[in-house]
Amino acid sequence: MITSYFMKTILYIFFLSFLFTSSASADFKLGVDAYIANDYVTAYKELKPFAEQGNADAQQKLGYMYVTGQGVTQDYKEAVKWYRLAALQGNADAQHNLGISYDIGEGVTQDYKEAAKWFRLAALQGDIESQFNLASMYASGQGVTQDYKEAVKWYRLAAGQGNDRAQYNLGNIYLDGRGVTQDYTEAAKWFRLAASQEFDRAQYNLGMMHINGEGVTQDYKEAAKWFRLAASQESNRAQYSLGVIYLNGQGVTKDYKEAAKWFRLAAHQGNVHAHYNLGWLYWQGKGVIKNYVLSHMWFNIAAINGDQEAEKARAALEIQIKSKEKIARAKKLARECIENHYKNCRL
Repeated sequence: MITSYFMKTILYIFFLSFLFTSSASADFKLGVDAYIANDYVTAYKELKPFAEQGNADAQQKLGYMYVTGQGVTQDYKEAVKWYRLAALQGNADAQHNLGISYDIGEGVTQDYKEAAKWFRLAALQGDIESQFNLASMYASGQGVTQDYKEAVKWYRLAAGQGNDRAQYNLGNIYLDGRGVTQDYTEAAKWFRLAASQEFDRAQYNLGMMHINGEGVTQDYKEAAKWFRLAASQESNRAQYSLGVIYLNGQGVTKDYKEAAKWFRLAAHQGNVHAHYNLGWLYWQGKGVIKNYVLSHMWFNIAAINGDQEAEKARAALEIQIKSKEKIARAKKLARECIENHYKNCRL
């Protein structure tokens, strides 16, 4: 995923590489201070003369103001103009943002090859987001020839600077063995670093590695810990997995009511496996009050979403229900549940 402009907000502009008179420096600082104080009109007024005189930092800031419409009418073409002037002087932030402009086609014709060019220039200066973006382009073959080894190189540089997405992606690369020798221990290492920064997908993956004993000691209690952290960030896969752990009593005390709680949260986000398991819980009356209509509803929703086991369970349940009226009601509830995006799915 390419980083957006808003990942690159600059709170302060450094200008040590430029020599001004004390008066000019004071005026430049006035513009910077006005920007920090959210007085964008004054900031634009004070910074524009410096940008016109060739100050790359002022040019970069004006570009950003045109992108966001701060103190000026939003104008992506004008933003690109100022970014390019600053980028040609070696301003890494401008190079990054010019790469973004080409990547998403704002103010210029979309051009992934040109985006990669500017990301590379910024990445070589140590810009974390550009390193991540360039790595992602090598991983996907967008604007460059697909090359996982090159992707690993840039991900590693960004990950070493603490970028959680780069750490997560490195974990996946080692997990799958793309561009590197497959190494579960190394994958777990990178997932753990990203997970410690509250990156939910890394937390989920680390939980799964503890379930399977891949790269780490098999430990259901540790898995439950990571699933819970990811589930609290609304990861439906983690919510479902936590439900399974409570259903089976792995690393936690078996608790059908708690399992139903997590399955329901995942089901509301469209997790088909959670739909099936809720159907089973309502069928058996475990953790919830037994209800064949709701059981049929969840089995039906899972079946509609392609779960073949749910189709079999639904057919077996219909033999027990017998009542055509109840079956029709369950089907109606399933349709309404899907139409409401899995919210308010009840009798």
